[in-house]
Amino acid sequence: MRIDTLSPAEGARTTKKRLGRGIGSGLGKTSGKGHKGQWARSGGGVRPGFEGGQMPLARRIPKRGFHNKWGKDYMIVNLSALNALPAGTVVDYGFVVENGLAKEVKNNVGLKVLGGGKLEVALTVKAAKFSETAKAAIEAAGGTAEVIE
Repeated sequence: MRIDTLSPAEGARTTKKRLGRGIGSGLGKTSGKGHKGQWARSGGGVRPGFEGGQMPLARRIPKRGFHNKWGKDYMIVNLSALNALPAGTVVDYGFVVENGLAKEVKNNVGLKVLGGGKLEVALTVKAAKFSETAKAAIEAAGGTAEVIE
């Protein structure tokens, strides 16, 4: 292979459209814009979403939902996921992420433990929030539930 034999991959480079350069080019005369009308004019056309005066789709469809900009998203883990761990394990945010015990949530602010399932092992759980049932179940199994900020 020599440097003078190198060429771009097939289809990687396309030639520029040369408009208005004669009938033989296929883009002569009207330069691919057809005859007259809004789209043939200089600066012609309409803004995205404009439907010719008809009520646009974005306004025909009802608004739905609400996003609280002050709301906090927590990474949620249930007790059923913690039940398989050996007794005496310290469970915190880092441990949950490393072991893939909970689904990752974008922009989360900490770990929240919910009381789904049964817990029969004594664990030390450190989280930002606990549900009442989760806290009671952890303490009933002989573990501790520590709230951290």
